[in-house]
Order: sequence, then structure tokens, then C-alpha cells
Amino acid sequence: MPTTPWPEDERPRERLLAHGATALSDAELLAIFLRTGTAGMPVMTLARHLIHRFGSLRALMSASHRQFCAVRGLGTAKYAQLQATMEMARRVMDEPLRHGDPLQSPADTRRFLASRLGTYPHEVFAGLFLDNRHRVIQYRELFRGTIDGAAVYPREVVRQALEDNAAAVIFAHNHPSGVAEPSQADIALTRRLKEALDLVDIRVLDHMVIGHGEVISLAERGLM
Repeated sequence: MPTTPWPEDERPRERLLAHGATALSDAELLAIFLRTGTAGMPVMTLARHLIHRFGSLRALMSASHRQFCAVRGLGTAKYAQLQATMEMARRVMDEPLRHGDPLQSPADTRRFLASRLGTYPHEVFAGLFLDNRHRVIQYRELFRGTIDGAAVYPREVVRQALEDNAAAVIFAHNHPSGVAEPSQADIALTRRLKEALDLVDIRVLDHMVIGHGEVISLAERGLM
């Protein structure tokens, strides 16, 4: 019997099963997530429309609840599903660190921090608190701000590091503009934090700036 062609809206699933998820375009991956379109707009058309409207898949994924639900055909249920999917992906990436293994390389740290901070539309300053074998004790988002910057208080950072009984810390913050190049203010803040933590014998190993697809290490740049 002749094979019945898959409907256009189901072809992304067919391609994924045949070639793997990496072979799919952003729109095809989004169409599989959405599952159904809206009246007069098949799911593949809707997926392309959403990526065009938001500018990129990344921008769609980081949209606020209000922005997401403002699109016809989307709503709170889809938004909650998207957030849950993203959090599951983060936790899978985080799992090696949560098992208490020592950080093996700067690349491990970069992936972890980028997965946590890379999609925020506002600036977030975080700390990865470590024991004396560089095993992760706790990841904490310490300060939040607008896209213009976050106020970071060294006294609060020292208090948290002591509370977690940390021997070392790696700082990170995102640049919502997408440009990861550290500013003079970033460098000055890192040195202030390092001086404050030196007083209680806690080492600052690095400060990483997270952009869109790029992570810059101040330690590697010799800026600490």
C-alpha cells in the first residue's frame, strides 16, 4: 500500500524521529512544543510567526508572562509549560554540579552559569559558593536589578558566604544587552568583593559575565 504523506504540521516530528532534534530549525522545534496551531494558522505557520514577532527563539523563551500571553493562541497554560520545560533543561545541565562533584573545568562552570543567567531580561548577580575542594555548596542569585545594573553590597555577599561556610566563590552576572564585555564598573566591583572576602579567608576564583552565547572570565583576562 502506498505510504500516506505526513500532514505538514506533523513533519517536524517525522524529521526529529528520522534525523534527531539537532537537524530541526528553531521554528520546527517550537512547532513540536506548541503541538497545535490556532484557527486559520497551522502550527508551523504559528511557530514562524512567533519567532518573527519576538525576533528570535531566545527572545520568545525569555518573554514575560504578559508578553507571551498577549499573542493570540498562547496563554497561561502554554507559558507554564514553557517555563517548566526550560527549568527541566537547566536541572539536567546542573545535575553534575548538584551531585557534589568538584568543578572539573572553566567550561563546566560557564555552561552552568549561562544556563542559569543567560535568558533573564534584567540584570542578575549570582554566586557559586564552593568548599575547599571546589565542590558546589550552593548557587545563589544575590541581587537583581534593571537592565541598567544591579546594586551589589559586599557586606551581604560576605554574610552569605560565611553562612554557607564557603571556602571559595565564583561570581557571575548577565548583561541583558547580550554583549558580555566587562565594564569598568564590573572590574571595580570584583576587586571590592575580593578585598572584602580576603578579610575572612574566602577566595574569589572568578567573575564571569554572561552575554548572548558568550561568557567572559575576568580571571582569564587578568582583571582581578
